Amino acid sequence: VQLQAFGGGLVQAGGSLRLSCAGSGRTLSNYAVGWFRQAPGKEREYVSAIGLSQYYADSVKGRFTISRDNARNTVYLQMNGLKPEDTAVYYCAADAAVRNVVAGTVNYWGRGTLVTVSS
Repeated sequence: VQLQAFGGGLVQAGGSLRLSCAGSGRTLSNYAVGWFRQAPGKEREYVSAIGLSQYYADSVKGRFTISRDNARNTVYLQMNGLKPEDTAVYYCAADAAVRNVVAGTVNYWGRGTLVTVSS
């Protein structure tokens, strides 16, 4: 499955953005899909995943919401209450097992989209 993340941009602290992860080649609903981010000078970190349930890193719990639109073969990440520390390149990824997505050991990665949160 090929993945493409988009929807990033510049937003003020407290604002919202919705990222999209569009799948092609295969049906995305057959996969667990996750979001990861990498800030400048930092390692990539797990943000959220969706399989039969939704999972979140503690740093985004209560602010971010992951969801699917199977008709559009797309997974979304709704980000509310954005903070400057959320600034990063966001990547989506997919795997057959959600435990692999949460662990970051996935088979498929998409290109990232940059999110910049100004203070």
